[in-house]
Parts: sequence; C-alpha cells; structure tokens
Amino acid sequence: MGKKVLVTGANGFIGTQVVIEATNRGFGVIAFDRHQSNHHPEGTETFLGDIRDFESINEAVQKVDYAINLAGILGTQELVNDPIPAVQTNTIGCLNFLKAMKSSKFHAPQGVEIGIGNHYMNNPYSISKDMAERFTFMYNKEHGTKVAIVRGFNAYGPRQHHKPVRKMVPYFIVQALNGENLEVYGDGEQIADMIHVNDLARILVDAAVKDHGVYDSVLEAGTGIRSSVNQVAEAIKKAIGNPDVQITHTEMRPGETKGAVVLGDPSTLKPLGEQKFISLDEGMKQTVEWYRENYDWKK
Repeated sequence: MGKKVLVTGANGFIGTQVVIEATNRGFGVIAFDRHQSNHHPEGTETFLGDIRDFESINEAVQKVDYAINLAGILGTQELVNDPIPAVQTNTIGCLNFLKAMKSSKFHAPQGVEIGIGNHYMNNPYSISKDMAERFTFMYNKEHGTKVAIVRGFNAYGPRQHHKPVRKMVPYFIVQALNGENLEVYGDGEQIADMIHVNDLARILVDAAVKDHGVYDSVLEAGTGIRSSVNQVAEAIKKAIGNPDVQITHTEMRPGETKGAVVLGDPSTLKPLGEQKFISLDEGMKQTVEWYRENYDWKK
C-alpha cells in the first residue's frame, strides 16, 4: 500500500496546489476541509472536518504517514477588530494538530506547520501564526513530534481569490483586467519575497516527506529576491499589456508596517535539496493568463 499525505485546509489556494503536488508524486492524499471541493485530482479522499475540533483532526491524522497543516484564517485589517477567530483557527487549531501528531498510536508521522514571512507584525494573523510556530517547536522538543515549520512568503499564482481578503497579486490583476489603476498601499517600497505557489507546494511536500531532520529551526520558503510592491505592480502591468493602467498610492492599511521587509533566506532550504524558482515575470505571465481564461473578473 502506498503512503498517504493529509492536507488540512486542502480547498484553499495553497492547499489545492499541495494536493496536486502530492498526488503527482504518487502519494495517496486525504483532503481535510470543512467543505467538499471539485478542484482536487481524481482519487483524492475527502475528510470533512474542522481543525478547531480535536476529534476530527485526530481521526484524520491516524490514517496517514505525513501531514501538512495549512488550515487557517487569513487577513490583516480584516481581523484587527475581531482577532478571536484567528486565534481559534490558527493557534488552537495548530495545537489540535500537534496533539494529534503526538497521539498517533501506530507510528510517528512527519508533518509540516505552515508559517508566514511577516510573523513579527502586530496584527491578529501574524500574532496567531507566530504562536503556532512557537508551540510547534515546543512540541518537537518536549514531545518528540516531527513537525517542520515552513514559512511561506508572498505566494501567488492561479486560483488565488482576490476577495474577501485582499491579497496583492489577484487584487492588482483584477483591477488591471478591468482597466482600473493599481491601488498600492503606502509608497510601495515595502519589500516582498514573491514565490510561485507551485514552488511553495513543492517545498511543503518535501518538508513533510523527506528525512531532513529540521525540527528546531525554520525552513524559509522564499526566493531571497527583493521585490518592492511597486515592482510587483509593474510586473503585472507588463503581463496585462494595457498602457492605460497606472499605479496609484493610498494610505497604509491597519495591521501593516510602513517600509516593511518580508524576505526569505533560501539557504535554510538546503536540507531539502537544490531549489529552482519560477521568475517573477514568468510567474506573473502564467498567472495573468489563468485569470483571463478562468476567473470571473469582469464587473
């Protein structure tokens, strides 16, 4: 019997690609989410559950050899006025996942908890994910779990929704496709590390299934290439090919830091093997084409 991988948050932007990546490698995949999805490859097993419910995640973990926890609530300004859901899902949910990994009776599955590049910012999403990282290290040290922390930086690519949570790349693409100007928060000189979702999915699966032994430090899933928000907007303009689209600026949104630098260190990925990344221009070209063909972006 082939080995199985559990993916929580499997219906999300990153989760969908991780399911595809694991399936393409020949693993059996259990997709754990609150709702059924029609976007998973044929043969994917669905497990309807909620990461906030220990019994359901514990039952799912017992079925697999590897587990990747991507379940989470996203948002910066969207969560500032009500941070409790972020803690319940991102932190308590992670603790449920870790407890399930610890309690596996038949074997000790390897796993991954996804972190974020801007974990240090003072918004509910960053704070709740930072706590999850620290609890993961505690479980690895005190309970012998093997759960790697993979910090995903600014992931982009096909299938990413532009609302209700405003994510930079899909939001800019939808604006540009509608002939609108690209509205950048602040002066646009914030530094982002842009990683294509296919590259991030590869790293997440590697971190779950390879015998790398990195359970006391962070694996940073970033390219290490500095891209300002203005440069990202310019790359999208280039891919769209509409000279009438301009870049404008507005006030910073709550929960973000002016002049922030969110940059990964790809040298941390050496235990996983050599890494090659899709370039920003090529990645944006692919992403824009997907939106043109598949997304209901029109007004």
